[in-house]
Amino acid sequence: MEKSKRPFLKSKRSFRRRLPPIESGDRIDYRNMSLISRFISEQGKILSRRVNRLTLKQQRLITTAIKQARILSLLPFLNNEKQFEKTEPTARTTGLITGNKK
Repeated sequence: MEKSKRPFLKSKRSFRRRLPPIESGDRIDYRNMSLISRFISEQGKILSRRVNRLTLKQQRLITTAIKQARILSLLPFLNNEKQFEKTEPTARTTGLITGNKK
């Protein structure tokens, strides 16, 4: 069959349209912590636009809101959970406790 007479085949793949993560009523603001926290990773990083499924304008507003919240210390800059875990005493700290006196 020639290329010019080949019928156009449309793919039969159906897809479900994803709902936008931000509704029209949601206000993007640094005080809206429930909204902002959805766009931050576990390490405290701002998620990319592709992951968030946001428009460019929405991503810019979210980014500025997150940065403002960080500056006002509503959000941490880093979310290291290791610093809050109990650690066993190291040799340096145990040496201070016992103290080697002569």
